[in-house]
Amino acid sequence: MTFIVTDACIQCKYTDCVEVCPMDCFLEGPNYLVINPETCIDCSICVGQCPVNAIVSADEVNDAQRPYIALNAELARNPDWQPITRRKEPLPGHAYYRDVTGKIQFLKR
Repeated sequence: MTFIVTDACIQCKYTDCVEVCPMDCFLEGPNYLVINPETCIDCSICVGQCPVNAIVSADEVNDAQRPYIALNAELARNPDWQPITRRKEPLPGHAYYRDVTGKIQFLKR
């Protein structure tokens, strides 16, 4: 199984994880990152790089995180979402949003 990005990333979009990914699996949307399940090799290198613990194994998701398996797969196929391999600054307001939970309503596709 692959790793996924959960709602902890929404409105923060820390990109520390993208530079360590050996397969360049991350794609970037306006305010969220996803992992392409077709290219992820389940190495887990990215997990420890995320300062908000947004990356989890799809095998170990809790009930609240389960919808993010399909969401990562869906958005990874979205032609408007582009690969990202270099770190960028987090979004404005990231310090506020890093402690907010249940952020799906803020997701911009």
